[in-house]
Amino acid sequence: MSNDRLRDVYIADAVRTPVGRYGGALSSVRPDDLAAHVVRALVGRSPALDPARIDDVVFGNANGAGEENRDVARMAVLLARLPVTVPGTTVNRLCASGLEALVQAARAVATGDMSIVVAGGVESMSRAPWVVPKPERAFPPGAPEMFSTTLGWRMVNRRMPPEWTLSLGEGAELVADRHGITREQQDAFALASHEKAARAWKDGAYAAETVACEGVDLPRDETIRDGTSGAALAGLKPVFRPEGGTVTAGNSSPLNDGAAALLVTDEAGLRATGREPLARVRASAVTGIEPQLFGLGPVEAVRRVLQRTGHTFADLRVVELNEAFAAQALGCLAEWPELDPAKVNPRGGAIAIGHPLGASGARIAGAVAHQLAAAGSGVGLAALCVGVGQGQALVLER
Repeated sequence: MSNDRLRDVYIADAVRTPVGRYGGALSSVRPDDLAAHVVRALVGRSPALDPARIDDVVFGNANGAGEENRDVARMAVLLARLPVTVPGTTVNRLCASGLEALVQAARAVATGDMSIVVAGGVESMSRAPWVVPKPERAFPPGAPEMFSTTLGWRMVNRRMPPEWTLSLGEGAELVADRHGITREQQDAFALASHEKAARAWKDGAYAAETVACEGVDLPRDETIRDGTSGAALAGLKPVFRPEGGTVTAGNSSPLNDGAAALLVTDEAGLRATGREPLARVRASAVTGIEPQLFGLGPVEAVRRVLQRTGHTFADLRVVELNEAFAAQALGCLAEWPELDPAKVNPRGGAIAIGHPLGASGARIAGAVAHQLAAAGSGVGLAALCVGVGQGQALVLER
């Protein structure tokens, strides 16, 4: 937020659940309850804050067709037992919904419309429902077609060019084709994600930001595979191109459940929380790209946000790049030769941790903020690719 007439915006705190696997430990928890859990935990960590001072709760959610259908942000406010005077709104930018929630919260604070906002995201891919569209005419013959709302395209508009509605995995294959990314490179990237995530949990790197769900036995992210190996990953068959494909279940992010939340304030709001800020929100950018090349969406978004802040890749202390697919992440890195790969996802990424769609943007933004706080100073970047061809990026500073 570089305009001098705008207020500085701070991330006072950030929390997330450990991420659950599809059908795993969090599958019994409704998405509105997941959202309420992180909201309650976040506010509870700032005992000096009067919850009635919260101006809004903004949450990202990519589905919206199931138990979260009635504005899950407002449902979270009520279920968390915040004052009923605290409003809530839900936004959807698919995989970047949680980051979009943070960006919208930061804008409201920067302009002076609000002082304290809770921003976050939630997704239960396990509990995403099957849906049946209404028939075009009365008394149709035959059985209706059902669609899973877990992930990807459904009920596609026939006016869409077919290349725009390819599966997400085929889109990752296209990125691999474009950049000559081999199966071996993707598997090596995936293995490193698991190794870094397992090491980070062992070293206590996530202790400051994770809040376990009551009554759920989930001490850490559920899809981290400590014992996986290059040989194990190499043995998996391609999923989207049986012949000649390179994208497998092992070098892709899994289906997941989880939630994350951040406390966003101006100076006065920060004093009301009694906290030292983790980081300051500097700027954001969002861009579009051909839908089938969604995996490269972050490329231009990152370039734009760095240009807006006057930073270069060399200035970055830490980068959290959501790993929808190894091919997608490697494709982005190939477009940023100035970026040191060692700065990217130092505590593991979504291939290991998981990708609960609406929560992931909030998770990685919180991860950047906590890492900057631990370092004491620096510039951090969070970025995600977005289905249907978008990319979003955010720069934080401390």
